[in-house]
Amino acid sequence: MAVTLADIKKLRDITGAGMMDVKKALEEANGDFEIAKDLLRKRGQAIAAKRSEREASEGCVFAKAEGGFGVIVGVKCETDFVAKNADFVGMVKLILDAAFTNRPANLEALKALKIGDFTAQDLVTERSGVPVRRWN
Repeated sequence: MAVTLADIKKLRDITGAGMMDVKKALEEANGDFEIAKDLLRKRGQAIAAKRSEREASEGCVFAKAEGGFGVIVGVKCETDFVAKNADFVGMVKLILDAAFTNRPANLEALKALKIGDFTAQDLVTERSGVPVRRWN
């Protein structure tokens, strides 16, 4: 099946993955968007695993307090470019809101919090393997 530019653009808008990565995934999936999204997710996780050994000296920190309860959430990244990216900031805000609402007891409980179809850890892992992702 031939992959069209419209298909590439549509999947790229959904995933935020690079154009050539999207094209390759669609070709491997014979045009099936769900299979292609899964391929891109798995590749993103592999990239995240490689990056886990690198030094992350930048990041984003948010805090929220109300009624005697407060939460501080910080997520590290490698560059200030990523730290200032609206998608990255949006992801950290989603995690903060989930933490404030659910009041996890510790970091492991925070990582396991469900946010939509993902856990907080899944959001971070996926975000580290994809150049741009829309979380909000």
